[in-house]
Amino acid sequence: MTAETTRGTTALLELAGLDVRFDTPDGEVHAVRGIDLALKSGETLAVVGESGSGKSQAMMAAMGLLAKNGRAGGSVRYRGREILGLSSRALDEVRGAKIAMIFQEPMTSLDPLYTIGSQLAEPLVRHKRLSGRAARTRAVELLTLVGIPEPERRLRAYPHELSGGQRQRVMIAMALAAEPEVLIADEPTTALDVTVQAQIIELLRSLQRRFGMGIVFITHDLGLARHFADRVAVMRYGKVVEEGPAGEVLTRPAHDYTRMLLAAEPTGTKPPPPGDAPVVLEARGVDVTFQIGGGLFAGPSLEIHAVDKVSLTLRQGQTIGIVGESGSGKSTLGRALIRLVDARGDISLFGHSTGLIDAAGLRALRRQAQIVFQDPYGSLSPRMTVGEIIAEGLRVHEPGLDARARERAVIAALEDVTLDPALRNRYPHEFSGGQRQRIAIARALILKPRVLVLDEPTSALDRSVQKGIVELLRRLQKEHGLSYLFISHDLSVVRALSDWIMVMRHGQLVEAGPTEEVYRAPAADYTRALIAAAYGLDGTAPDARMA
Repeated sequence: MTAETTRGTTALLELAGLDVRFDTPDGEVHAVRGIDLALKSGETLAVVGESGSGKSQAMMAAMGLLAKNGRAGGSVRYRGREILGLSSRALDEVRGAKIAMIFQEPMTSLDPLYTIGSQLAEPLVRHKRLSGRAARTRAVELLTLVGIPEPERRLRAYPHELSGGQRQRVMIAMALAAEPEVLIADEPTTALDVTVQAQIIELLRSLQRRFGMGIVFITHDLGLARHFADRVAVMRYGKVVEEGPAGEVLTRPAHDYTRMLLAAEPTGTKPPPPGDAPVVLEARGVDVTFQIGGGLFAGPSLEIHAVDKVSLTLRQGQTIGIVGESGSGKSTLGRALIRLVDARGDISLFGHSTGLIDAAGLRALRRQAQIVFQDPYGSLSPRMTVGEIIAEGLRVHEPGLDARARERAVIAALEDVTLDPALRNRYPHEFSGGQRQRIAIARALILKPRVLVLDEPTSALDRSVQKGIVELLRRLQKEHGLSYLFISHDLSVVRALSDWIMVMRHGQLVEAGPTEEVYRAPAADYTRALIAAAYGLDGTAPDARMA
C-alpha cells in the first residue's frame, strides 16, 4: 500500500498540549510549552529550530524516553490511543515496531560491546520474528540500503571501528528494520557527507512511498527541510511559532524568527597566513591501518587501510580544511597527527618528532594540540557537571591552580563559546546537542592550545549557531595565532573558515590547494561531485550559492 492511498485525515501521531519540564540544581527548566502537532500517514513533518528550542525533547517525551529528572504533561496519541504515561512494558509494544526513532548521536545509542550484526538482528528477531540466519540476511540488505560498503564484513565490526557517518547509517538501518508506521528522525543526516545525505533522503522517501510511513524530521538544516518535508513546524523557546506547508513557510515566512533562520549562513573567506609563518605541524607519508575481527572463534582478521600515505604542512594562523565522505579517513588522519591512534610516517609537532619522544613529552605536546570530537555526548562524562568537565584539563596540566582560579577559567571559556556560565553546574544530558558541542569546544580552548583539531565541530549545530562558532573560531585564531585542522563534510562551513583545503577519499588525498581555487575550479571529478551535491541539494545552482 502506498502513501498516496493511505494518506487521510486521521493522524497517525498527535501531540496535544504537550508540556515538558526538567528539575535541575538551578531550578525548573520549561523545555516544551504546550505544543500541538499532528502527523498523517505518508506525510513528512519537519520540526526545525535552533539548539535548545525543544524540538528533540518533544519527541523524546512522545517516545517515553525523557531523562529521570524530566516529566511530561498533555497528550500523545498513536492511532487515537493515548501512549503518554504508559508503562515501559506497554510502550515496548509500540516503540520499535510501530514508532521508531533515529537518534542524533549514534555512538551513545549503539552498544560498544556488541557487533553491528548482533545489534541489527535484535529488532528483526524481536519484532519480525525472524530466525538468526534470516535476520543476518536481512541485516546485510539493510546495510546495503543505507549505503554501507562491504556490508557482510561490517556485520562483524564494532561501533568504534566505524566512522561517525557509518554509525549513523547503522542507526537508520536499525530504525527501519521493523518497518514502523511512524519514524522520528532526529537529525538523521547530521554526521553524513552531502552525497550520502541525498542518498538517505531518497531512501527514506522510497520507504515512505512503499509503506505509507509518516516521518517526523527534526533538523536544523532548512535546506533539507525544504527538500524533504510536506509541512514545517518552526520551534523557539519550547513553542511552535510558525507552521504550514513547507513551500510556503520556507519561501514566504510569516514570523521574524523563521526569516532569521533562513538568512543564517556562514559567510566570508579566510586569507592565508604569511608565507614565512612558522610551521607548527608537519607530516610526511602518514599511513594508518586497522585490524577488524580475528581470534579463535571470529575467523581471520581483516585489514582496513584508513589513511594511505598522506602529507601536509600546517603553519601558525593557518586553517586546513579536510573534507571527504564518511569513511574517507579524514577523522582518522586528524587523530593520527596528534598521536591518538598509531600511525606510520613522520609527524612533527612544534619541531619535535612525535615518534621520538616519551609519554611525558607527548603529554606536554598534547596540551598545545587539542581536539574537539565529532560526538560531543560520547566525549562528555555523564557523571560530571559541565564545569567539572571543562576544568578537567586544568587539573591535569596545571595542578597548582586553586579552585577559584579554575572557576574563573571555566567561566571565561563558557563565555567564549556563548554559553551562560550559570549553567556550569548542570550535567551534559540537560543540554541540547548543539549546546553540548559548544561545551566540548570550551573544554579544548581552556588550555589555550596552539593547534586545534576540530572534528566536525559544527555538525550538530543549527545554521545560526554555526555562523557564531565560525566567527568565534576566527576571532580566537586572530587573537592567539591558533592553527586549525578543520575536519568536516559541510563544505559551506569549510569554505568560510579554511584558507587551504584537502579532499580525501578511501584514505587517499585526492586534491589539495587554496580553498577558493579548489571550490571555483576543482581539478578532480570527485571534488566536483562533492561541491555539486553540497550546493545543489536544495535545488539551488552551485554557482548561485557560491557567488
